[in-house]
Amino acid sequence: MHSNEPTPGQLRRVVFASVIGATIEWYDFFLYGIVAGIVFNKLYFPAEDPVVSTLLAYTTFAIGFVARPLGGVIFGHFGDKIGRKNMLVMTLMIMGVATVLIGALPTYGQIGIAAPILLLLLRIAQGIGIGGEWGGAVLMAYEYAPGHKRGFYASLPQIGLAIGLCLASGVTAIASLLPEVEFMSWGWRVAFLASVLLVAVGLYIRLKIMETPEFTRIKETQTEAKLPFVDLIREYPKNILLGMGARYIDGVFFNVFAVFSIVYLSKYVNVERTTALWLVTASALVMIGTIPIFGRLSDSWGRPKTYAIGSMALALVTFPAFWMMGTGDPFIAGLALIVPLGIVYAMCYGPEAALFSDLFDARVRYTGISFVYQFSGIFASGITPIIATYLITKNEGSPTYLAAYVVFAALVSMVSAMAIKRPVDR
Repeated sequence: MHSNEPTPGQLRRVVFASVIGATIEWYDFFLYGIVAGIVFNKLYFPAEDPVVSTLLAYTTFAIGFVARPLGGVIFGHFGDKIGRKNMLVMTLMIMGVATVLIGALPTYGQIGIAAPILLLLLRIAQGIGIGGEWGGAVLMAYEYAPGHKRGFYASLPQIGLAIGLCLASGVTAIASLLPEVEFMSWGWRVAFLASVLLVAVGLYIRLKIMETPEFTRIKETQTEAKLPFVDLIREYPKNILLGMGARYIDGVFFNVFAVFSIVYLSKYVNVERTTALWLVTASALVMIGTIPIFGRLSDSWGRPKTYAIGSMALALVTFPAFWMMGTGDPFIAGLALIVPLGIVYAMCYGPEAALFSDLFDARVRYTGISFVYQFSGIFASGITPIIATYLITKNEGSPTYLAAYVVFAALVSMVSAMAIKRPVDR
C-alpha cells in the first residue's frame, strides 16, 4: 500500500465532511430559489404585473448560475494547483456570508433600487461559492475512495443536494405557517440567518481533514498543470461537450420539479403553498436514500449506462407526473413529485459526480468537473424557472409545452451519456 493511501477512518471523515459541506452550500443556494418566486418578487421587484415581478426575481436566481462557472474556473484552477481542501474552506465562507447578508437585506420599500442591486450582488457571490464547492466536495470523496467503489463514495456528497433541499423547503414550510404579514416581514429571513450556524459546523469539520492522496502524489512528483483550464480545453474538448450534454436533464428536471413546482402547484393548481413545500421536502427525504443506491449500482452497471437509463426514465415519467399534479389532489400530487424526483431523478444524480470525474485525469479534474457542471448549469438550471414560467403562461396554464421541454432535455442527456467512454482508471 502506498504511504498516502487513506485508512477507513480517514475515508469516513472525508465523506462526512463532504456531505456536511455540500448540504450547507445547497441549503443556501436552494433557499434562494424557493423564496424567489414567493417573497423576492414582492419585496425586491415590485411590479404591476405579477408575472413580470416573478420573472425578475427568477432572473436573479439565474444570475447565480451564470456566476457558478466563474467560481468553478477560479477555485478549480487553485484546487488543481494548490489543493482541494483549502478551496473548500474558502467556498464555504463565501457562501455562508452571502446567505446571512441576504437575510438581513432591507427591501425595495426601505432603500429603493439599492435593494435589488445588492440582492443581485449577493446572489453572484452565492454562485461563485457553489461554483467552487461542488467540484471540490465530490473530488474529496472520489479521490479518497477505492477504484471499484468510486461511484458509491462520490455519490455520498450528492446527498447534500437532497438534504439541503429538504432543509430549505422544510424551514420555509415551517415559516409559512406564520400569518402572511409576519412571514413576509421577518419569517423568511430566519431561514437565511440560520445559515451561520451550519457554516460554523461545516468549517470546524473541514479544517480537520487532509488533502486527497491523488493530489498529494501530484504535488510530490511536481506534475501539476501550469494552467489547468488551458490544458483542459486542449486535451478534453469531446469529454467537456459530452459531460455538459449529460448534465442537461439534471438541471432541467430538478429545477422544474423541485423549484418551479412550488409556484406551479400553488398558483395554477390551487394547492396550498405550505402543502407544496412539504411535498418537495418529502421528495428530498426519499432522495437521500436513493442517491447512494444508484451510485453503488453505477459501480456494477457502469456510470454511462446507469445515467442513460435514468435519463430515459425521466422522459417517460414527465407527462404522467404533470397530469397527476394537475388533479389538485395533494396525495396524487405528492406521488407526482416523490416518485419522479425522489426516486427516478436519483438514477442520474447519484452516478453523476463519478461520471464527470472519470472524464478527466487528476491534474485538471477539479477544473474539469467544475466547468462541466457549472457552465452547463447556466442553460440547464439557471434559466429553467424563467423558461418554465414563460411556457406555462404561453400555454395559458397548461403544462404541455413545459413537459415537452423536459422530455427534450432528457433525450439529449441520454444520447450524450451513451456516447461517453469510461477511461481506464488512472
